[in-house]
Amino acid sequence: MKYFMTFSYDGTNFNGYQKQPRMRTVQKVMEDALKEINGGKNVSICASGRTDAGVHAINQKAHFEMDKKIICDKLLKGINSLLPDDIYVKKIEEISGDFHARFSAIGKEYIYKINMGEYNPIERNYVYQYNNRLDINEMERGLKYLEGEHNFKSFTKTNDEIVDYVRTISQTSIVRDSKDINKITITFVGTGFMRYMVRNMVGLLIEIGEGKRKAEEIIEILKHEDRTFAGKTAPACGLYLRNVFY
Repeated sequence: MKYFMTFSYDGTNFNGYQKQPRMRTVQKVMEDALKEINGGKNVSICASGRTDAGVHAINQKAHFEMDKKIICDKLLKGINSLLPDDIYVKKIEEISGDFHARFSAIGKEYIYKINMGEYNPIERNYVYQYNNRLDINEMERGLKYLEGEHNFKSFTKTNDEIVDYVRTISQTSIVRDSKDINKITITFVGTGFMRYMVRNMVGLLIEIGEGKRKAEEIIEILKHEDRTFAGKTAPACGLYLRNVFY
């Protein structure tokens, strides 16, 4: 049987999503739990995409197959009983054989959280503690230059596996926390995002908010198609995969 699940995780103590030798990863921990449910037989999970070490997920998606059919509610309870406290499966449903969690996706939504106020040690793993003022209006202007279809090679790690760096960002925003105006959330919705792409865009937006760069520079940065022009990478702790769209 083929199953599709929605799950969340706190990425703080994981070395990213993807399975790696001798590393604690989200994929490895989840596959170990499913293996136990599957009578000791290996189960391979295919997620909508990878997240790096320290990055969180609110609604990550994945599919997997098992030899035997298990009622979804029972499977949901079973896997959550075996998972550690920093992963939680929200929903499991049966799907057709041609569905693919990665290739069937048509878009994703990422958010990035920044604290411009006083340092908060309790939130240090979940909100980037920038702890300085930023010009939000200029950052919003910069965001508009990132919207649309562009070659985002300047904002990602060059990889021989990637043949097309063109992506479409359909929606962006910066929203202040209603309870604390010093905290902001930057949202990106698009057809897809490459490794470090969101963190690199946020890093540039922070430089714009600091007054070190101009929003209009994004036009030339995109044209250069060269990572060295785009500036620093924002820390992983503030980044969340919020949604995957099908």
